[in-house]
Amino acid sequence: MSSTQSVSDLTAHIGFWLRMVSNHVSHAFAAKLADKEVTVAEWSLLRALYGKEPMPPSRLANDMGMSRGAITKLADRLIAKSLIVREASADDGRAQTLALTDRGSALVPDLAALADRNDAEFFDCLTTDERETLERLLKSLAGRGHMTAIPIK
Repeated sequence: MSSTQSVSDLTAHIGFWLRMVSNHVSHAFAAKLADKEVTVAEWSLLRALYGKEPMPPSRLANDMGMSRGAITKLADRLIAKSLIVREASADDGRAQTLALTDRGSALVPDLAALADRNDAEFFDCLTTDERETLERLLKSLAGRGHMTAIPIK
């Protein structure tokens, strides 16, 4: 006769519930962005550039907590979609900068509205106090865990 070890239930973990909600929120947002032919990662880079002067990919990588290679791949995709441009830096002709095109600048507010609508669809069921508490707790956990990279997956 074998003894069975006590094993916690899958749903007994806070991480399970975080992942459940996160997956649903993220997948719904990704689907909304897909209708605009943009990925979550591309949206994040577009938003990072919005309203800013052209900046070097290295600064974007640092600001977004991503590798330079990942920024280069995203930039290449967004350049192909005519949403950003890569140009020689005004300060140093050997360096490059990334900036939104007029088309990219015009698209960002539409994509931000999709993000706002997605949040509303999932979180408007919470009271203002519940929403503020949830946000405060999540920010606290992220801070304590030194989680600074922008989530793109």
